[in-house]
Amino acid sequence: MRSFLTVLLCSAALAGCTLEPTYVRPSPSIMPTWPVGGAYPAPPAPALPSVSYRDVFKDPHLRAIVERALVNNHDLQIAMANVTIARGQYGVQRAQLLPRIGIDAGASETHTRTTVISPSGTLSSQQNTSRLYGADVGFSAFQIDLFGRLRSLTKVAQQAYLASEAGAHAARLTIVSEVAAAYLTLATDRTLLAIAADTAENAEKSVKLTRARLSGGISPRTDLRQAETVLDQAKSDLANARTLVAQDRNALELLVGGSVAETDLPSSIESIDGLLGEIPAGLDSRILLRRPDVVQAEYRLRAANAQIGAARASFFPTISLTTFASVASPALGALLNGKGFNWNISGAASQPLFAGGANLAGLAQAKGQRELTLAQYQQTIETAFREVSDALARRGTINDQMAAQDALVAAASDASVLEDARYRQGIDPFLNSLTTQRTLYAARRSQASTRLLRAENLVTLYRTLGGDQLIDAQ
Repeated sequence: MRSFLTVLLCSAALAGCTLEPTYVRPSPSIMPTWPVGGAYPAPPAPALPSVSYRDVFKDPHLRAIVERALVNNHDLQIAMANVTIARGQYGVQRAQLLPRIGIDAGASETHTRTTVISPSGTLSSQQNTSRLYGADVGFSAFQIDLFGRLRSLTKVAQQAYLASEAGAHAARLTIVSEVAAAYLTLATDRTLLAIAADTAENAEKSVKLTRARLSGGISPRTDLRQAETVLDQAKSDLANARTLVAQDRNALELLVGGSVAETDLPSSIESIDGLLGEIPAGLDSRILLRRPDVVQAEYRLRAANAQIGAARASFFPTISLTTFASVASPALGALLNGKGFNWNISGAASQPLFAGGANLAGLAQAKGQRELTLAQYQQTIETAFREVSDALARRGTINDQMAAQDALVAAASDASVLEDARYRQGIDPFLNSLTTQRTLYAARRSQASTRLLRAENLVTLYRTLGGDQLIDAQ
């Protein structure tokens, strides 16, 4: 038994090397800082804070909907199932590093009958029964990982598993962002619905007024037709807004995986003002290395690097070891008394003499795959940098745009009131009032869209910076 343990220890000691290239994280092909000047906000002090959706989305109804989606969304469930599969594959591959120890026990019974002739010529028979009990314990065809092929393949499976976990984080980040975007879109379309309804109501009053003035011979027929154009446009937009609101709710409930109560839905985009927090200051471009899709790309790069080690090890012989310890006894009670114990060890090495260049081709394929994943890793970082830079450019100007839009609505509203009064008093033609009505209507719709743009910009920054699932491939 001592020799048996010695064989196991020697096997483990031999399986300690690997032919993998030393992994060094590639330097990101991006600038160390975000763009500055012009449209961009003032650069903050460098730091790497975590960004949580609970800090950005302060609306309790939105947070409740997000949490429901994280539990029920089918896309996220698929991503988590893929993690479970990858974890299982890693466990299966890791098991190849250890010997498979088995035990076999058996018993046999043999019956023999012999016929004996006595000197007097009488025939008689004798029956003999023999029993044999045996037990074997050991491992068969255990591959000694002398050149690290199994270790490299295990690392490939491990990195694939970690990449799937990062992919699940990316899916979670996407779900949170999509739910928030759908929530904000619904809020904006409800605002546009209210604007269309309000405009239609005011336009109806203008039509009644111009019709009365036409009947009294004060206004021409063109004034009535012009007033009706505003009313008809508002009615058309009203019908379309009703459709969009219904579709927005359907989209939100699909993401959540169930119905959403009316009390949890926003009444307008204005009602969300003040319920969205700013992204924390102190962000530099290194934060992108913790973005889930970047982490996933790096784990894939690590797996490709380990695959080269497995391909290199294929050039060397495969060494396997078989060891069994056995004991046999004709009596069950004496099976474990040490008598009849024996053991044996055998080993084998195999190496194809000619494989048609398969090993060379396999190594070239592994190296090519590493170059591919390296390019994909750099591309992922560059794309992330572009997305954040674009979001920051919008963030640096959106408040100025919102302020200008608010001023435009205030001016258009005042102009509409003044022109309506001048028309009623017969000072200006209806065309002036019509123009101000259309300007006000367009300004209010644009104001709602700008408010949505400002809110969506925070969602975009949350998503592109990696959200609250900031992890790093160590």
